[in-house]
Amino acid sequence: MRTNPMDPVELYLQQFPSNVQDRLQILRQLIKDITPDAEESISYGIPAYKTHGKPLVYFAAFKNHIGLYATPRGHAEFAQELAGYKQGKGSVQFPYTEPLPLDLISRIIRFRAEENQVKST
Repeated sequence: MRTNPMDPVELYLQQFPSNVQDRLQILRQLIKDITPDAEESISYGIPAYKTHGKPLVYFAAFKNHIGLYATPRGHAEFAQELAGYKQGKGSVQFPYTEPLPLDLISRIIRFRAEENQVKST
């Protein structure tokens, strides 16, 4: 699914090779499907999503991987399942040499969405 070409997130995606764009679009659509009410923007120069006015997840493309940022607790909650991936403070790297773990990413997004909903009440 392609959106308005002037959309800031779309402009971000277009700067990468088509094989990377495809992965980013899959990730973007996954976030939208799970949290259709999420606000999409660019923050810190990368695609960012908020629910209930609070950060949900961010993602970014790099030379060899896609970085997912599901802070503050998204990574800690799934530490065991994420152990096989290279990680930084608040980030996990999904290499282009492997398929995106969509089931795991979906669960992280749902966890973060629920966490934001609880905090908003």
